[in-house]
Amino acid sequence: MLTSLLEHGFDIRHLTVPRSVAPLHCMAVSAGYEQRRNEVYSWDGMKRGTAPFLVIQHTTRGEGRLDYAGVQYRLTPGNTMLVTMPHAHRYYLERGGHWEYFWLLLNGREALRLAREILDTSGPVLSLADTQIDRLAATTLDVLTATDPTPGQVSVLGYGAMAALHDGAFGTRTPEETTLPAAMERVVAFIDNNLSSTLQVGRLANIAEMSRGHFVRRFTASLGQSPSEFVLARRLERAERLLLATEMGVGEIAGLAGFSNANYFAKVFRRKRGAAPLEYRATRFEAG
Repeated sequence: MLTSLLEHGFDIRHLTVPRSVAPLHCMAVSAGYEQRRNEVYSWDGMKRGTAPFLVIQHTTRGEGRLDYAGVQYRLTPGNTMLVTMPHAHRYYLERGGHWEYFWLLLNGREALRLAREILDTSGPVLSLADTQIDRLAATTLDVLTATDPTPGQVSVLGYGAMAALHDGAFGTRTPEETTLPAAMERVVAFIDNNLSSTLQVGRLANIAEMSRGHFVRRFTASLGQSPSEFVLARRLERAERLLLATEMGVGEIAGLAGFSNANYFAKVFRRKRGAAPLEYRATRFEAG
């Protein structure tokens, strides 16, 4: 189907369908097959209105660029970009460059929910299998050529596009086989590298690029603990290692493990480990 879309040629279409009595929540709104060559082309994800929607854009030739929350990506042939609006990102053509791509624009809360799941797992740039690219191309061509589409048909097209991305991101993996979502891996790495700092939930949510409430739900589902519980567990693990591997005092260990003071550290440690820090150290040395 990718070949059929390329043969169809460059085209853009915005769909207009009557409002449904029973609203649908995954809708293909528009699609296109375009090329940009040596021109100004730049989309800012924070300057496209306040109504939420998403863009799927697959590169066929040339190269584009994506700045996604401060991370730089090269969009080369075979790469599929997924971004939601509004969001802190920009995708653009470098000066003197050439970029050819096809794209789909979708809206609806179910489309956005699926997009968030995919972004959390795979990030904004996916490498799909040829069959999945063909499915996206087929959906794009259907949007470009549909005659008087109904709301139901437009929803089918939207789900078709999201299903192709879903299969590319998750495949046939079961939840037990799935590694941590990329957003959660970033947060865990940040926690481990900054245990001695203040780790407020709002700051962690920003690193995951999620709202506070959504982040807490996603983190708890992925790690089996709330963010605050996870941070405390990591701090206690570091404190244990320092108690057993060094001769540091309780105050120094408290600071390195991120506790506000030695008294608070000793209180929490006793509650969680059943002994005061120095008692714990002495007991383990005796056992050894």
